Amino acid sequence: MRIEVTIAKSTSMPPGAMDALSDEFSRRIHRAFPDSNPGIHIRLAASNNLSVVGGLHEDKARISTILQETWESADDWFDAE
Repeated sequence: MRIEVTIAKSTSMPPGAMDALSDEFSRRIHRAFPDSNPGIHIRLAASNNLSVVGGLHEDKARISTILQETWESADDWFDAE
């Protein structure tokens, strides 16, 4: 399975946020899918998007939920200082 998250370039993010998001999201994905070794890529692009290749429809819905929860809980895992 391959997971690609694109974040709009216009999204204001503090320094280090992309790396922290990638680390936290990867940790949560590996915990949710322990038997798989998904390739996870997070990058800037023209718009926000989630692409899941090689997974079931249910997997994409679960990954989307994990991404949303990760994004919304940034105050818990990201320290901008």
